[in-house]
Parts: sequence; C-alpha cells; structure tokens
Amino acid sequence: MRPEEVLKFAKERGCKMVDFKFTDLPGMWQHFTIPLSELTVDTFEDGLGFDGSSIRGWRSIHESDMVVKPDPKTAIVDPFMEVPTLSLTCDVVMPSGEAYDRDPRNLIKRANAYLLSTGVADTAYFGPEAEFFIFDDVRYEQTAYGGFYQVDSDEASWNSGRDEGKNLGYKPRHKEGYFPALPSDSHHDLRTEICLELERCGMIVERQHHEVATAGQGEIDIRFDSMIEMADKMQWFKYIVKNVARRHGKSATFMPKPLFGDNGSGMHTHVSLWKDGEPLFAGDKYAGLSQMGLYFIGGILKHASALCAFTNPTTNSYKRLVPGFEAPIKLAYSFSNRSAAIRIPNSGPNPKAKRLEFRTPDPASNVYLALSCILMAGLDGVLNKIHPGDPLDKDIYGLPPEEAAKVPSVPATLDRSLMALEQDHEFLLKGDVFTKDFIKSWIEYKYEREIIPTYQRPSPFEFYLYYDL
Repeated sequence: MRPEEVLKFAKERGCKMVDFKFTDLPGMWQHFTIPLSELTVDTFEDGLGFDGSSIRGWRSIHESDMVVKPDPKTAIVDPFMEVPTLSLTCDVVMPSGEAYDRDPRNLIKRANAYLLSTGVADTAYFGPEAEFFIFDDVRYEQTAYGGFYQVDSDEASWNSGRDEGKNLGYKPRHKEGYFPALPSDSHHDLRTEICLELERCGMIVERQHHEVATAGQGEIDIRFDSMIEMADKMQWFKYIVKNVARRHGKSATFMPKPLFGDNGSGMHTHVSLWKDGEPLFAGDKYAGLSQMGLYFIGGILKHASALCAFTNPTTNSYKRLVPGFEAPIKLAYSFSNRSAAIRIPNSGPNPKAKRLEFRTPDPASNVYLALSCILMAGLDGVLNKIHPGDPLDKDIYGLPPEEAAKVPSVPATLDRSLMALEQDHEFLLKGDVFTKDFIKSWIEYKYEREIIPTYQRPSPFEFYLYYDL
C-alpha cells in the first residue's frame, strides 16, 4: 500500500490508534503508539522521533535522538489490542535521514542489496521453523544472595503423579512428544488458534504439531518467503505465539533449552536462491543439487563457527547444542539426514522445491541478523567456489567415537562462537552489510550483558555440586 492507502485502510477498519513496531539489537520488538489522527502521509517520509539510548545495544545518552520510519507495505490491524489499532513495522534512521547501521531491518535490506549486486541471484527464499514451549507457570529470580527458575506444564511428564483433583494421565514422556494424538496432545486447539491468527495476518500455514519434548513443545510451519518479508513475518510469528498463549493464561517461550534432559527448540532454516523466476539450487550433483548449491553449503560450513554468534546467540543456546537430543552439532551435510548440520531435504523431482536446510540455528536469534549472515556465508561459498567436501551419509549420533572426532563440531559455548566471529568476519563486511562497528558492538554487548554476568553468578547446580566441599 501507498501511504494514502494506509490511511484509508485504517479508517475503513475502524482503527483509533497506530502502533509503530521496530526491532532492537537482541531481536525483540519494541513499540510506541499514537492516535490515528496524528498519522499523516508526511509521517511515512519524515518519521517520528524517539530516545535511542533506552534501546538495548544502541545509542549513548549524548546521541540519543533517533527516528522510526514506518513501512506502508507492512500495514495490518494488530490482532491483540483491545482498541482497533493499525500496526506498522518500521525502519530506524538518524535525524539526518541516514539509515541506522545497527537497525536489524536496515541490515537485512543491505544484505538483500548485496545479493543483487553480485548478480548471482535476485531472490533469496528462507523458511525458518521456530520451535517453542508453552508453559502453564514460569517463575525465576536472580539476586545477589539467591537465584532459581521453575517451569511447569499441565501436560509435563513430571506431573503424572500430581494431585490435580482428577489427574487424567496422558502426559507425554521425555522425548516422546512427537505427534501424539489427543488427549496426550493437550495443546492442539491452542496451536490451531495460533494458526488462524497467523493466517489473518497474511501468512500461509503449512502444518502444526506437537514436538519431541514433554511439557508443551510445539512447532508451526509457515510458507517460505523472500528474505526481508520472511524476517518481518517471523517477528509477527513470535508475537502471535506469545499473545495467543497469554490469552489462554499460558506462557510461550522461544528459549532454546528451558528443560534439562529433554529436547530443546531449534529454528531449522530452509534456504534457496533464485534468478529470473528460476531455482538455482537444482541440478545433477549430490542429492539433486547444483554446483551453486554445493558451493553455498561450502560457505556455510566454512563460516559456521562465526555464524553461531548470530544464529545461536545466547548462553542457553549451547545447552541445546549437545549430543543426545537430536541437536545438529556436527558440521557436515547429508541428504535427508537430520543428524547433520545441513540437510538436503528429499523434496522430490520438482526443481522449485530444491533447497538446503541449516539445522543449527535456534529461535532466540534475531531473525534479521540470522538470515543475513547465513546468506553472506553462502554467497561467499558461491563467489569463491568453496566446495563442502564429501557428504556424510551416516547417523552421526551413532558414529564410533574415533570417527565422530574427525567431524568438526559447532562451538561448545557462546564465548567460543564470539571468538570465532572475531577471527572470521570479513565475509560479513562485503557490501557494507555488517560493519566492523556493528560486529564489535555485538561482541561487547554479549560479553558485558550476558556472558560475564553468567560466569560471575553461582547457579543452583553449583550448590548441588560444591556446597559440601
């Protein structure tokens, strides 16, 4: 829509307010709201000012003035606000009008522009599959003298003996939550409601189901889309999942590993390149891939350790990336093999369905940054003809230890991923997509706000291990 059409759209739907949404550095939506009477055509060009120093990882107090510019193509009625409210996704710019280099949405636009400048392709399609948990009760606290967390779910296996007045059983056991029918799958109707809200917001839902873990792990897959549009949709996806859960007195989380001893939540990410309406990853090489597709895999595998700093960006991410829970920790590629970091799905004879699936990312990532860095690594592989080596057509989890040790692994901790990023980031700087300042700021933010505070605080498990020494 053009700005004039957005104003007409809002009035026709009875909107009274306008919500401006933008994404902070870690990847969460921020917002503020104005009356519809204050929205004019000029707002789309001039934007609205706000304090950037209050946004995580952004400006200092002495340089805090920033501007949001709403994108008219993103106009939609927010499905959760009581008063009818128009929602607009925004870019962030400086008062001078220059795009802000730490705005994730501006960054993914630069990545798309770089793709076009290479001439390799004109479209990158992505299909992230963000898993999540839905809990009935969540409690956590951290002080100088104590700390704890506790999550609970009516369908959790550990509640099979709880006095619920009438405990009716049907609690999925650990690692047995994949595809059980009702009544074991007690969240079916809730996930269906999420699907309907996603469809109302313009997304095509392909399927929904319970995931492997107990205690309400779920997955809802939406149709792939071009890179910028897909990133915007994933922000809506998280927003809708969380708010439908809250509507029912429950809490949804995209935290990768909220439960010990059961599967965590990944964000398996499908990707393919196209040009002039034709798919570029289909060919006569391994698993029906083209040479370009193999080179794209080569770029991802070469830079995977650095990519993890963005695709698996939390200390909790690496509690998922451990052996024994279907986590794709080995840097290999394979046809239809879910134990490899990169899988080539068995998509049949249709060349338009040929794609690769990078299984390492998780849904705690800032999706704008995650998709951008995956594209940049893959393009580096294509432009420099980086061959991925031989595929690994075995169950990697079942390899003998001496054979498994020969297959490279993802970093074991966030700080190791950040160290890899420090050493390997030139591929991200091409086309000024990422900047040295952005990478430096990301690394500093992660150390100062997450890694060092985590290191400095005792955990409940450390009391269990060490208190009596």
